[in-house]
Amino acid sequence: MSTAAHAVALPDQLSTPILDSESHYLLLSISSHGGYAYVSMATLAASGDFRAAEAAREMAWEQLHSGPWHSVLPVWRDAYSMACLYVAKFHYRNGEFKDALRVLDMGFIMGGMLLRKDLVSAIQIISAKARENDVQTHGFEKSEHKLVREAEFQKSEVFRFLPAKSLSSKIVVKRSALSLETFLREHFLCGCPVILSDYMTHWPARTKWNDMDYLIKVAGDRTVPVEVISLLVLGMNFCLRVYIYFLLIFLDRSSIVI
Repeated sequence: MSTAAHAVALPDQLSTPILDSESHYLLLSISSHGGYAYVSMATLAASGDFRAAEAAREMAWEQLHSGPWHSVLPVWRDAYSMACLYVAKFHYRNGEFKDALRVLDMGFIMGGMLLRKDLVSAIQIISAKARENDVQTHGFEKSEHKLVREAEFQKSEVFRFLPAKSLSSKIVVKRSALSLETFLREHFLCGCPVILSDYMTHWPARTKWNDMDYLIKVAGDRTVPVEVISLLVLGMNFCLRVYIYFLLIFLDRSSIVI
């Protein structure tokens, strides 16, 4: 089967049913809180004006940073989501899927709940297309780009820390992938020691999450929040914790401080 047969069929326009039905009421609410300039730009954005959409997004962004997060009116979070959807629609029409995905991620992270379903739907559609365009969409299961290499089991190193014959004694049996019921019945209840193995082979952190190619495929263009904690030493007996939050694109070194 040809590659074209596997292509993700995309609609001509991003579907935003909630935005379409709620935009009028949302703009009225924004106007009631003094956001007349935003309403003007958002109205132009709805008709396809990209610059107006970007201007509306900047206005909402400034409102999100007008004070502590808890003091920001929820309507401005929804306003930010609205502007992000308008900007993403423009990028989508122009085939700029990575730019659209970044804007949608920002709307998802920083925006309100009113338009959340529209954001999620758009992200799913564009993510599928972005993964299709990625040059590393196949072969990740056998990738050599492991983040953490599994070290070989060195018995000589283990023997240095364990009592003599700890791994060779017949008293302690070795069981692989033992069921919980069997473990309780044959070892836990009777107090018989056992060496367990192969209990984490199913954990994604050992396979998928340890594969850089896989992470690039599913999250390469996504924006993720990162929290950095620093300790400032003030005097001899006092430390102050400082929290800084960044929004990072998985494969990009640039960041946005929030």
